[in-house]
Amino acid sequence: MTSPILRRLSTTLLALLTLAAATGAAFLLSPALQQRLFDRAAERFTAAPDQSLLKDDALRVAVCGSSAPLPSAERAKACVAVFAGGKFYIVDAGPESVENLVMWNIPLSSIGGVLLTHFHSDHIGDLGELNLQTWAGGRPGPLAVYGGPGVERVVNGFNDAYRIDQGYRTAHHTERVMPSATWPMVPHPVELQGAPTAALDRTGLVLEEGGLRITAIEVNHAPVSPAYAYRFDYKGRSVVVTGDLKYHPPLAKAAAGADLLVSEAIAKPMTRALQKAALSSGRERTAAIMHDIEDYHIEPEQAASIANEARVKLLVFYHLLPAPDGLLPRRLFAQGLNTARKGEWTIADDGSLYTLPIGSGEVREGRIPR
Repeated sequence: MTSPILRRLSTTLLALLTLAAATGAAFLLSPALQQRLFDRAAERFTAAPDQSLLKDDALRVAVCGSSAPLPSAERAKACVAVFAGGKFYIVDAGPESVENLVMWNIPLSSIGGVLLTHFHSDHIGDLGELNLQTWAGGRPGPLAVYGGPGVERVVNGFNDAYRIDQGYRTAHHTERVMPSATWPMVPHPVELQGAPTAALDRTGLVLEEGGLRITAIEVNHAPVSPAYAYRFDYKGRSVVVTGDLKYHPPLAKAAAGADLLVSEAIAKPMTRALQKAALSSGRERTAAIMHDIEDYHIEPEQAASIANEARVKLLVFYHLLPAPDGLLPRRLFAQGLNTARKGEWTIADDGSLYTLPIGSGEVREGRIPR
């Protein structure tokens, strides 16, 4: 039985807590306090761009979109940012990914270009927004967009779709703030060396400047063509980003010695479960799609095989199909990897950051703070 003294103490404590809560609520409802709190948030939101990722002491890779087309509340669609030589380069601009770049306070004016692996919607959907945000962020010139033949149609289509918007913004904010000369995107078709081969093993130089060399690597994503991966080499450090592909053994040669291989992957036991569930609920179209996607994506163990042969230091999985959100789906996605991979591997999230210090063989894993 509770003593009268304890009951009185409990009643008094509850009363004090209720009074404190009421006082705190009243305090928070004060317009003056609300304005002060918002002013502080506004200062953080409009802080000077974070230049730390552009320091010339490392090659850095950030995952700005780690999911495939299936929806995930925690992940944007395919997007990887590579930082080198005081600039950053975007490999694919999947839907929702540009919001991550903005939230991370990336210096958007320092974009060096965009590289499209192929023209599936989940890899190009935010291209118009990327152009808009980097333009508004003070980009000094038109935005270069690299890709296989057909990139001209994609880029010119986005330019046409956003041209009226550009006119509105320039008229409203003036040429000084939103100059029309720096607004457009410019397509740069990347041609591969030599005649087509049955092995799909050609490469082609994308650009070479300031110690950075970017190479396009032909991959097999049939019936999608062209389809490229990209290799970045900078001051002795290197990363390869795949885009979408089937199991493609020639990639091992092109990725040889890379510090990082950032590869898409499909977990077929998980997509087959989705197919089965869709059939049982009468969603035959969804079931057909789940079936069809199996034959043109690479499995984690297959990517591990390529990374092993290429002697890659760290294998990073992104464009996760389906997105393994949660501990159990993550473990299911990675089944068999510890056996297949003769080296380090990890599953990326939006905001995963990989730092390759110049003059070192180290690979550091971290996160970009929001």
